[in-house]
Amino acid sequence: MLMAHPTVLADLLEQYETLRAQHDQQEDDTQLLHRLNDVSYTLCVATGTRDIAAALTVARHQLQGARAESRAVGAGM
Repeated sequence: MLMAHPTVLADLLEQYETLRAQHDQQEDDTQLLHRLNDVSYTLCVATGTRDIAAALTVARHQLQGARAESRAVGAGM
């Protein structure tokens, strides 16, 4: 399975969390909802999942793995 670059996943997670918080405060903003739906869809595609809850879990797991790998490589130098 292809995996999104950690930088891309981190950016998508940040966008999602920001838009989610904004939407919670401004539920009647249809443009904001559209942007949130777009980022949610992109997260699902990037993680190979079909719903946002699974996408968030997979993205966070992949980022943790990437950070651990980066630390291991850095320690070996």
